[in-house]
Amino acid sequence: MPVFNDWAAAGFLVERLDSVFGQHGLTAQIIFVDDGSLERAPDQFPATPPQNIQQIQSVELRTNLGHQRALCVGLVHLQQSGITTPVVVMDSDGEDAPSDIPRLLEKFVAEGNRKVIFAARRLRAEGVVFKFFYKLYRSIHRVVVGFDPRFGNFSVLPAAVLERLVVTSDLWNHYAATVVKMKMPYSTVPIDRSKRFAGESRMGFVGLVIHGLSAMSVFGDTVGVRLLISCGVFGVLTTVLIVAAFLIKVATNLSIPGWATYVTGLLLLLLSQLVVLSLVFIFVALYSRGQSSFVPARDCPIYIRNVRTVFIKHD
Repeated sequence: MPVFNDWAAAGFLVERLDSVFGQHGLTAQIIFVDDGSLERAPDQFPATPPQNIQQIQSVELRTNLGHQRALCVGLVHLQQSGITTPVVVMDSDGEDAPSDIPRLLEKFVAEGNRKVIFAARRLRAEGVVFKFFYKLYRSIHRVVVGFDPRFGNFSVLPAAVLERLVVTSDLWNHYAATVVKMKMPYSTVPIDRSKRFAGESRMGFVGLVIHGLSAMSVFGDTVGVRLLISCGVFGVLTTVLIVAAFLIKVATNLSIPGWATYVTGLLLLLLSQLVVLSLVFIFVALYSRGQSSFVPARDCPIYIRNVRTVFIKHD
């Protein structure tokens, strides 16, 4: 769970997790990825020692990387620690409800312990403005990428898939999108999003836009090819309109003096822009394929300043 200064909400979350684990006979180890917080976890954290949590660690990063990249570092840390148990990925502010974890685990077991299980969002607790832009983002994502993104980080994944994830550069940008792009088997459970335990979200409009673009960037090749095809289709249509304008001018009496010149000029300008856009994409795609990429397993550890055990259960 990534956390940035939000230790009050994280403390409430630990209490709720401990309660849910006790009700369902579960135990767990919790790892907070401290994303360059300006405020350290309180000395007495959690305030009440949990009964069903074996250990709580804080992976302290050297700088603030952002939610997705902090999550990437945390997954690399887990993989390199040799973990073998299922991993629950969730937010630390309470919007991913601890009470939904048993449902995800139940589905995980039903699928043979081999699929990634995501929480597919039904109802959201945010305001009308956020819901409007979220639906707009989903529509754009559906058009340029090809599917509707109904799920995010809240998930259960087998420890075995970490070995594949941590060598994929896309994990640096977006965890859920990387799982989909790598064609890992996954399933979903319909779950409503909850409200924060405490405080206000620090992710503003710009952060949300960047988060959405990061998800689409994982499918950059697909987006580029779709744009290239669109440019080709509009290019052919523009060429047809230019030819039609010329034929109307020379072969009929329907033309108005000067209109053909203006229409042809505008269409030629549009055609040239489409050609330039297509060439830019082609050269950028070819250039990027020849560059060395970020490898999480190799590069993420340099961002870890310290791994601190903040709680350990003594029997």
